[in-house]
Amino acid sequence: MSDFETVTATELHTAAPGPAGEPNAPGQPHTMEVSKPRSAAADAWRDLRRRPLFWAAVAIALLVLVITAVPSLFTSGDPLACSLSNQNAAPSGAAIFGYDYQGCDVYTRAIYGTRNSMMIGFFSALFAGFLAILAGLTSGFFGGWIDAVISRVVDIVLGLPLILAGLVLMNRIDNAGGGNGARIAGFVLILGGLGWTTAARVVRSSVITAKNQDYVAAARMLGAGSGRIMLRHILPNALAPFLVVITIALGTFIAAEASLSFLGVGLEPPAQSWGQQISAASPIGLVRTNPIPLLVPSTFLALTVLAFIIMGDKIREAFDPKLR
Repeated sequence: MSDFETVTATELHTAAPGPAGEPNAPGQPHTMEVSKPRSAAADAWRDLRRRPLFWAAVAIALLVLVITAVPSLFTSGDPLACSLSNQNAAPSGAAIFGYDYQGCDVYTRAIYGTRNSMMIGFFSALFAGFLAILAGLTSGFFGGWIDAVISRVVDIVLGLPLILAGLVLMNRIDNAGGGNGARIAGFVLILGGLGWTTAARVVRSSVITAKNQDYVAAARMLGAGSGRIMLRHILPNALAPFLVVITIALGTFIAAEASLSFLGVGLEPPAQSWGQQISAASPIGLVRTNPIPLLVPSTFLALTVLAFIIMGDKIREAFDPKLR
């Protein structure tokens, strides 16, 4: 008996008879299975599940979202309950990170500052995402002079420095006498209105690739209109790279809001935000006396921004076979 026949007889036992062509057909081994093709999303998820850094970033992001939704779960204090008798007091059971120079609980203020910082970042990313999909989908699908006009608009917006433009425009809102509601709306319009260009370019590139595929030609032959083709056939295939870019942009928007608040054009008390707290604790004299009020909101900000950037970066690597 040959080696092949020996292996076949000892290891590849046949199954019970079944229909011809099926795994259970006579002469077919037990180990043969019908493999189902996996989508790009399934391959990406399979890769992401094995990345501990991705899960660490997800855990931090989820924790921040829970703090944003229900800050009272993490502290029973009042961020506005300040007393000069507690000025620069050391950490204790009542205040785990102590008090700042105004006698305010540093930890409680950082917890309640999460909501405004995250809310501004989230709605800015939502607005930027809407503009990016609208511009990128239209530009990539129709091409021609529409693509040329939108591409020039993208180039112009890219030439505007985000922080400098935000500083000028937020100053105008402050001079108009708007309250914190107007400032939040201003942040969303400015950050989203200036931060959509990279995502738009990614969507445009994905749309140009997708519109030349056979399934789009088949949809046209079946009588589908341009709107249906864009929304039902092309957009779903452009969402994966778009979500990667917009996730990274969310972290960028949170950092940009903190930067503008640090420069004095952000929210005003009684509203709380990390940038505002960092600005209040940053004078060198205060840092030398008590650095904790500066370190705590800075750590909250750094970990949050880093978590969203790492999430976006790992998702990008999972969807790009060249980076796996």
